[in-house]
Amino acid sequence: MRALTLKQTGLALFAIALSLTAPLSAQKETPPAPGTPKAFRLPPRKTMTLPNGMKLTMVRYGVVPKVTVSLQIGTGGIDEGPEQIQLSGLTADLLLEGTATRSASDISRQAAEMGGALSAFSGDDAVSLGGEVLAEFTEQFIGLVADVAQHPRFAATDVDRLRGNRARDNAIALSQPGQITRQKFRQMIFGDHPYGRVFPTDTMLQSYTRERVRAFYAGNYGARRAHLYISGVFDPGKVERAVRAAFSGWNAGQAPTVNPPTPRSGRQLELIDRPDAVQSSLRVGLPVANPSSPDWIRLSVTDAILGGSFGSRITSNIREDKGYTYSPFSFVGSWPGTGLWVEVADVTTNVTGASLKEIFGEVNRLRSEAPSEVELGRIKSNMAGLFTIQNSSRFGVIGQLQFVDQYGLGDGYLASYVQRVLAVTPADVQQTAVRYLDPAKMTITVVGDRKTVESQLEPYRPGVP
Repeated sequence: MRALTLKQTGLALFAIALSLTAPLSAQKETPPAPGTPKAFRLPPRKTMTLPNGMKLTMVRYGVVPKVTVSLQIGTGGIDEGPEQIQLSGLTADLLLEGTATRSASDISRQAAEMGGALSAFSGDDAVSLGGEVLAEFTEQFIGLVADVAQHPRFAATDVDRLRGNRARDNAIALSQPGQITRQKFRQMIFGDHPYGRVFPTDTMLQSYTRERVRAFYAGNYGARRAHLYISGVFDPGKVERAVRAAFSGWNAGQAPTVNPPTPRSGRQLELIDRPDAVQSSLRVGLPVANPSSPDWIRLSVTDAILGGSFGSRITSNIREDKGYTYSPFSFVGSWPGTGLWVEVADVTTNVTGASLKEIFGEVNRLRSEAPSEVELGRIKSNMAGLFTIQNSSRFGVIGQLQFVDQYGLGDGYLASYVQRVLAVTPADVQQTAVRYLDPAKMTITVVGDRKTVESQLEPYRPGVP
């Protein structure tokens, strides 16, 4: 038999491959439909209050021998005066710089030796202090967190250094149009309320001395504002004893500040000039309900259809169909006393007005016509799946419990979340859009090239029908 040439061999093998793959492709089957999302089951938690007013919540979770410890202290931007912007953040930064008996390197090294790290963060309403370590070091880590929270050193040299770090970080942030838009939008919505203040002036920041930091700490940190959450694999009896030993001596301090904002609702428009910018940074939004409202879940589903998921209407419109922007998104933010619906997008400068037209067009379409069952079903399944993922870690469980406790929702909120999402109907979505998302009441903030953008914004100024 004559031997095949190399070329002939290759053709023969190619023909065999085709003969093998063709029947497989012909027999390709449609994948099975996804199953019905299961209800989330919150692990049992035990919550108690120490004599000084501090709360402790313990949740045994998982099988990996690790533990997450999170101390929430009810202070932050809410306790800053008009001349104290970011003073709460600087105070939180300094917690990790040393205590009466530990240096910053001691804190870092000891946490690392326990298999983890310690971090601190200050937000609008809470300072978070904590981290994750190997389960065998749970009691020691509780002691470390307690020392850092109760006995900060606040050395003058550390204050100067971290104040300089903040000045640099703020300068970088304020060189970004998205941060400029965020600052102006918050100011327009919240006015002189602490939630409306984002960045301090350099002069203000430089005035934050060791004495001012100490005064802020003394006035706003204490056991009555503290809630310690612990999740993972641990012995509850040992943990409770460790917490009582480490925190019982903490002064009660003041009750948490109650100062809900009165957000502004009504058409406002602000254009901040960024000469020759090739993009405009947009924020569009208005006050809505917060999680304490029975409308919260319906509002969250409505947001997910409109702009809060990758397959949402606004994203499909101005990203996929028209190419105006790369990564638009919307969200429903929440604070005690209020919520905000916000759409965020960086769009090409010459389509700034066109982008606003499409955003408002999608809002009005949802207000006038309910979504289909198919579209809504995809969104609800996605939300149910994401909720399960968010609760699949020790940090996730603690985060959900903190959310529930902040807004007084009760553990039933988490247990029923999936069912309540799945129960939202197309009519619910349309009615929620009508109730909360009125374009005539929306604030618009734009950072862009004034000479190109200003005329495009004329149809969206206050008073224009």
